[in-house]
Amino acid sequence: MTMTTCNTPACTITKQRPSMFRMIKLALSAQSQRRALRQLDSAALNDLGLSDADAKCEADRPFWDVPATWRQ
Repeated sequence: MTMTTCNTPACTITKQRPSMFRMIKLALSAQSQRRALRQLDSAALNDLGLSDADAKCEADRPFWDVPATWRQ
């Protein structure tokens, strides 16, 4: 009788890609946050440690461009 085992280390197992539903949800969340960021005045941005240029750059990113840490 032959017995086969799989001793694959956990680090070699790849993570599943996020579902389409989750990616859409993340994209809509990013869009909402970027819309809110556009509406902040200079004083509020300063409180967050952002310049007007940084905020504009982030707010102008496409809605599907979410941070990699969100996709985990």
